[in-house]
Amino acid sequence: MILTLENNENALQSATETLQSGGVCVLPTDTVYGIAASFDDADAIQKLFKLKKRDSHKSIAVLLADASQATLVAERISPAAERLMARFWPGGLTVLVQKRNDLPAGLSANEKIGLRIPDHTFTRALIRRTGPLATTSANFSGMPPALEISDLPVELLSRIPLIIDGGRVKQGVSSTVVDCTVEPVLILREGGLKTADILAAFAKE
Repeated sequence: MILTLENNENALQSATETLQSGGVCVLPTDTVYGIAASFDDADAIQKLFKLKKRDSHKSIAVLLADASQATLVAERISPAAERLMARFWPGGLTVLVQKRNDLPAGLSANEKIGLRIPDHTFTRALIRRTGPLATTSANFSGMPPALEISDLPVELLSRIPLIIDGGRVKQGVSSTVVDCTVEPVLILREGGLKTADILAAFAKE
C-alpha cells in the first residue's frame, strides 16, 4: 500500500500501526528514502536486513524525533557528540555514540550506534508516536539510494506492506557520519554536511 502525505493523519496512523505491530515501512527523510523498523524489535530489524539484502555485520542507524530520545539508544553521549547534535540537528548528520547494551544485537555489530534527527516534519511526528526507528536507505545494498518512490526497485516495493510517498526528498544526499566515540572525532563519511562544517564546530570561540 502506498500512502501520500496529502492525508497526513491517515499516513501517520497507518505507519504507526505497521511499525508497532512489528512491521517495516518505507518513509521519506530529508536526505533519502529509508526502510524503517522499531529500534527495539529484533524480529522487525531482521526483516529489514532481509528486505534490503544487507550484510548482517553492518550496523543500522537510528532516527530520533528529538534529542531527548537519545538516552533510549545511547549508553553515553560525549561532549563532542552533544556539540555536533546541538549545532546540526535536525539535519544530515549521523553521530556515532556508545550504544546501550540492552538493544537488539542485530542493530549494531559493535559497541557503537549511529543517531540522527531528520529534518522532515512527517517523519519526526511519526517517531514521536512510535519511538526511535532503526532506518537504512530504501534500496538494495550496493545500489543508489532512492530520492523518490519511482527510484525504488519493483522487487522491494512488492515486499514492503506500507510505503509513505512524500515526494522527492529535499537534499538527495546521504548524511555525514561522524564517530564521536573517539577523540578527536573521526569523519567516516562526508555527505551533505561538509568536513569544514564539522571542523568549524570545534573551532575556538
